[in-house]
Amino acid sequence: MPPNPRRGQPYGISPSRLFIGVIVLPSTPKPDGRPLGGMGDYYMVYKFTIISDEVEDFMREITIDADARFVELHKLIIDSCGYNDDQLTSFTICGDGWEKGQDITLEDMGTDSEEDSYIMSETELSEFLEDEKQHLIYTFDPLADRRFYIELSAIETGKNLAHGKVTRSIGNAPQQTLDFDEMFNNNPIETTSAGIDDDDIFGEEGISDEDIDIEGLDITDGEPF
Repeated sequence: MPPNPRRGQPYGISPSRLFIGVIVLPSTPKPDGRPLGGMGDYYMVYKFTIISDEVEDFMREITIDADARFVELHKLIIDSCGYNDDQLTSFTICGDGWEKGQDITLEDMGTDSEEDSYIMSETELSEFLEDEKQHLIYTFDPLADRRFYIELSAIETGKNLAHGKVTRSIGNAPQQTLDFDEMFNNNPIETTSAGIDDDDIFGEEGISDEDIDIEGLDITDGEPF
């Protein structure tokens, strides 16, 4: 059989038949336009529950794509609380008993430490968060070391969100910052997250509606998770 002029392929064999058995997967982009990284790369949505140790009836619930960056979660939190975006806020990944671990900061703090530093705008949530009931701290007032306590309350696979959203909003947020006179007048008791029992913050089963008196409180209309 004489060679096919098309790169020496024999007559009667089409180029398409040479690829029988090969499955070509479409390159479906992620919500921010980035392509999937491979067959093991799949969609997940995180649901976070956020509470305060200053305001008992305060709660926010946020759903967001697992591959979103920490800066998007930061913006959703401050927007839901009516805060200005003018503080050097940070997230802290926590272990058992709210033991502090890695910090993810809003800006590069320029430390000389040999430890890796992580910035919100460059770090994806899924890089540090992968288990339900995992905890983190969001420090919204760094000068007074005031914070929100956050629980990754649910993970749903097979879904994605182009943009995160606040799905529930209960109560008013605490004041964003305290001046030093107010801090000294109130004589706040110094606290530490080390040794705090998980149940002291969220209870054994996490936060539920029964834990908060929602009657008369403003709850946003969000799509159920």
